[in-house]
Amino acid sequence: MLKWLVRLIVLALFLGLSGVIAVVVFYQQLSSDLPDVSTLKDVRLETPMRIYSQDGELISQYGEQRRTPVSVGQMPPLLIDAFLATEDARFYEHPGIDPVGIARAALVWLTTGEKRQGASTITQQVARNFFLSREKTVVRKVKEIFLALHIESQLSKDEILELYLNKIPLGHRAHGVGAAAQVYYGKELADLTLAEMAMIAGLPKAPSTLNPISNPLRAGERRAVVLGRMLETGKITQAQYDEAMAAPVAARYHGAEISLNAPYLAEMAHQFALSMFGEEAYTRGLNIYTTVQADEQQAANQALINGLLAYDLRHGYRGPAATLWQGGQPWSTERIAEHLHELPAYWPLKPAVVTAVGERSAVLMIKDKGEATLDWDGLKWARPYIADNRQGRAPRQAKEILKAGEQVWVRPQGEGWMLAQVPEINGALVALEPGSGAVTALVGGFNFTLNKFNRVEQAERQMGSNIKPFIYSTALDHGFTLASLVNDAPINHWDVGSGSAWKPRNSPNVYDGPIRVREALARSKNVVSIRLLRDSGIANAMQRLNAFGFDTDSIPATESLALGSPSATPLQMATGYAAFANGGYKVTPFVVERIEDAQGVVLYQSEPSRERIISEENAFLVSSALSSAIQGGASGDRRWNGTGWRAGRALGRGDIAGKTGTTNDSRDAWFSGFSTARVATAWIGFDDFGRPLGRTAYNPNLGRNQVAGGEFGGSTALPVWADYMKVALSHFPEQARPQPEGLVTATIDTSTGLLSNGKGRTEYFVKGSEPNRYSRPDSHQRFGGTSVTDELF
Repeated sequence: MLKWLVRLIVLALFLGLSGVIAVVVFYQQLSSDLPDVSTLKDVRLETPMRIYSQDGELISQYGEQRRTPVSVGQMPPLLIDAFLATEDARFYEHPGIDPVGIARAALVWLTTGEKRQGASTITQQVARNFFLSREKTVVRKVKEIFLALHIESQLSKDEILELYLNKIPLGHRAHGVGAAAQVYYGKELADLTLAEMAMIAGLPKAPSTLNPISNPLRAGERRAVVLGRMLETGKITQAQYDEAMAAPVAARYHGAEISLNAPYLAEMAHQFALSMFGEEAYTRGLNIYTTVQADEQQAANQALINGLLAYDLRHGYRGPAATLWQGGQPWSTERIAEHLHELPAYWPLKPAVVTAVGERSAVLMIKDKGEATLDWDGLKWARPYIADNRQGRAPRQAKEILKAGEQVWVRPQGEGWMLAQVPEINGALVALEPGSGAVTALVGGFNFTLNKFNRVEQAERQMGSNIKPFIYSTALDHGFTLASLVNDAPINHWDVGSGSAWKPRNSPNVYDGPIRVREALARSKNVVSIRLLRDSGIANAMQRLNAFGFDTDSIPATESLALGSPSATPLQMATGYAAFANGGYKVTPFVVERIEDAQGVVLYQSEPSRERIISEENAFLVSSALSSAIQGGASGDRRWNGTGWRAGRALGRGDIAGKTGTTNDSRDAWFSGFSTARVATAWIGFDDFGRPLGRTAYNPNLGRNQVAGGEFGGSTALPVWADYMKVALSHFPEQARPQPEGLVTATIDTSTGLLSNGKGRTEYFVKGSEPNRYSRPDSHQRFGGTSVTDELF
């Protein structure tokens, strides 16, 4: 018997030694394929790219994975307990592998032939998540064990746990517990309840099928397992268990916590980051700080939305978006709510369904708001739209506008609601800091979700009268002053090539004869612009436009360019006007101020560039004339308003300048204006180039304070610019432009432009260009190549 016992002991030792030798040999064979676990000390977790405003408001987030890295010290102890109780109760005791679990998995494999990975510790899961695939093979399992042992020798338990809880996939693109808390509950980890922590801790088993959004029933069952394990291991009391079990399985998808709406700007910053970092931009945890301030961007958003909706309102109501039922049996409240839930909302518009119509009111179900009453103040604007140039009779009763069963759009109005519609018109607004080119606000259209076309940088539209300051800038460098008289008279020019006459006209079709350059620009006299172009030379004007950044290769070198026939984007327009605001420098607009990595290291810092393109004196003179476009002026005893007078009324400041712009048939409406602190351009038009903005008739339901008649730059685009500037310039006290040293002043007679013997106005001149004669009753001077005594027509 002793002999057999000795033989058994020897056999056991032999087998054990053989097993050790086999493991060593197996390790030697695999060691060359094992990754270096020391890299975990410097691991860079894949985190999404985030885009912020200058003052830290989140604008957007890009990346397939959502991850918010959190240290173990920042994680609630109960959350850690929930994971340990469910995934690895002996985590702080074992050396990285669980021998009992491995033996159990091996037994299942030997007896059933099924390759189940079971019994993996958290350390093994870290090894698999960072270095291995998820295939169920013996070789992969052995590698996982060896790596786990290596990891335990290199990292502390807390470091391993932190990597695990930040790396693990938890469903709906959430990776790590920080992201899961945001995705499922819209909370920080510290704000989670025990029930919510248990829900998240149950996700690693099958994140795509056990999460509370995709399968609330199975997720609730899995949560119960986690809570049960926590109770068994003494991590929670019976009372805590009972309370958490009774909590509803309430979760919904929460996107990134966007705090500032600037999607068009965000996409520009996104593309900039991709151009610098490629696809790595999505995983390096880049924090991109743009040049906008939150309050200015919000003001720009609201200004453009208000302008587009105001245009839409005055042109009439186009009817419901859909009709859900007519007469017969109305839909149930539940069915209406389900239908509304599926519809998008385009801020500030919300979809609604009309359920009843009274004499001067209607009852609606509004998405996410429930039942509401639409009173007459929110309805009375809605006369029928017939065409862009024509509206129907103003309504007297609600039934003329709405019927039960119609799906419509509404928007907030004071404490109530107003009938609305998704506008067919569109627009853009962009603002810059003129000295650097930093974009301070940018809105590329009515709604990014509805249409991602960024009109700020992609819509090339005819410039209209917005081009005139560049024509006048050229003229001021070629013999003209702000006091020069030019013939404001019709032009009838025979074109030999076409065999027809070119007859450009003023708008309105009124002519004043001899007129000073300052007044002509302020009042946007078309024929004066043409005469100035003729006298200063088309080639010189083309060079000037090219210097301001416009693509002259695509501009026909004809006299029509004086009226704004060339095309430009709103961003190009704002950039051009910036040179008048900053004293003559061309700037390069930019939207990204800096880019930092996840650790705060600056990877990119903007470096604004400036190039002088016109003299300081020229910039000042044009700016001064554009101030008159807002402030108005006088010629002799006659007072006149500039085309931008609404801007002066809206802002009540004397340090602003600007120019309206309207193209033929009013297809494009512009306003570009500036102070020394901000330059901005607003554009309104249809994406369909051939569709004019039209006209509106007076709506008797809306009272006196309304826009009626033609749609022009001053009435359509200027209010958008002014609404933005009210906020943007509130940060800056009124500041007059300093007079350049190369300018002198003289008091001139506003009727003749010559020196005044009595009252007149102070005018600016480049030294040496000021008049040297005094005005007399028979005075005259040369202008536009023709003296005032010559034939005016």
